[in-house]
Amino acid sequence: MTTFAKYVSIIIFMGKIILLISFFFATPLFILTSILYYFYLSYHQALTAHASNNSFASVAFAVSRAFETIENQIQEEKKIKTEIVRQFFAKYNSPLEPFAQDVIDAANMHNLDYRLIPSIAMQESNLCKKIPTDSHNCFGFGIYANRIVRFNDYKEAIYTVSKTLANNYIAKGLETPEEIMIKYTPSNTGDWARNVNHFMNLIN
Repeated sequence: MTTFAKYVSIIIFMGKIILLISFFFATPLFILTSILYYFYLSYHQALTAHASNNSFASVAFAVSRAFETIENQIQEEKKIKTEIVRQFFAKYNSPLEPFAQDVIDAANMHNLDYRLIPSIAMQESNLCKKIPTDSHNCFGFGIYANRIVRFNDYKEAIYTVSKTLANNYIAKGLETPEEIMIKYTPSNTGDWARNVNHFMNLIN
């Protein structure tokens, strides 16, 4: 074998050795890199999911707080209106004072102006000081000639009159005291509506 051929054989052999050594070093390195990359992807996905869950929780919490704030505002407004009506009753020493809350509840239930029932009571009976005996009817409700509508108590009267005004008047387009008067007390020439408006302004 010539010297040149020997050199070529040696070079080829050394190349195989280098390739073999490279394989043994590169394969573990590749496997280790793959494992590390897998853990990186898993960690990144976990972070993304956690952030997404936190975002959803934050939105849910914000919505919950918003509803809570609205509910608190509604309850606070209800308390204020109740106190306004109670003071109005107390000012005129009305037996309706303990029923101020019922006036507000009935108004909310039937979507009425909360001042309407107290104002009608003021107009019809001076806030229950002048009513048929044992009638609890402070509103002139269903009282014509010798006919008298009686209630078991003031609470029943408040809810019944409120419901009637909502269903038989407001729902049929009779919303203002002037419009309500046409059906509620048709013989009146206008004083009834003016007085009711006046008392509503006092309450306001």
